[in-house]
Amino acid sequence: MDIASLIGIVMCFALMFYGITGSNGLSAIWSFIDRDSIVLTFGGAFMCVFASNTVQSFVAGIKTFPLIFKLEKGNAAEVIKQIIDLSNVARKEGLLSLEEAAGSIEDDFLKKGIMLVVDGTDPDLVRAIMESEMEGVSGRHKEGIGFWDNLAAMGPAWGMIGTLIGLINMLKNLNDPSSLGPAMAVALVTTFYGSLLANWICAPVSAKLKLKDAQEYAVKGIEVEGLLSIQAGENPRIIEEKLKSFIAPKDRAAMGKDEGGE
Repeated sequence: MDIASLIGIVMCFALMFYGITGSNGLSAIWSFIDRDSIVLTFGGAFMCVFASNTVQSFVAGIKTFPLIFKLEKGNAAEVIKQIIDLSNVARKEGLLSLEEAAGSIEDDFLKKGIMLVVDGTDPDLVRAIMESEMEGVSGRHKEGIGFWDNLAAMGPAWGMIGTLIGLINMLKNLNDPSSLGPAMAVALVTTFYGSLLANWICAPVSAKLKLKDAQEYAVKGIEVEGLLSIQAGENPRIIEEKLKSFIAPKDRAAMGKDEGGE
């Protein structure tokens, strides 16, 4: 599990709870709970996003939420080591030997690339096929990211709609001054809910999905370059140095230490 996402969301709620109850006690929480405001703000925001999607894309967008807690199977450094192992196998036993090595690889993208290389596919065609798949995967990721960006925009908008409704109803009853304070509080609660939806849930989810998309795209790029280098018959040491240029210096140093320890 990606502990950063879990801790961040929980701590955001804890800090908000502290801000509400810190000075006024637990009883203050009831001032921030209003059924009609919850239904209007959350229901309006989700239904507006629903209207801008198909049923399938809406459900798919909701299903991306658990992904922010999921750890990726492999990082760039691990992929580079895997590519180097494959290059050593190919150098010693030939490209056809990679077919057997592919059986133990869980990464479907890398496995597909290996099979293209084993089949003797032209290098330019291998790159074109792999990069097309990369773009397709990233495009699907961006659909999920767009879902949360749209929801983040709709939350405050529907919170403001709820506030306007509350203010209109309040102004109709100016003849009762004692009701103005509670009515204004209820009107502002909808804006609070809209901001909460956007900044507690949607913005962090969108940002995390963007980060995961960028990381996955970078790793796939390393895999493509590594496979093409293997296909070209380059020396494993040259391949390693080439692929290390894709990662940060501190990660390169860590890889060197790991290899030295072996």
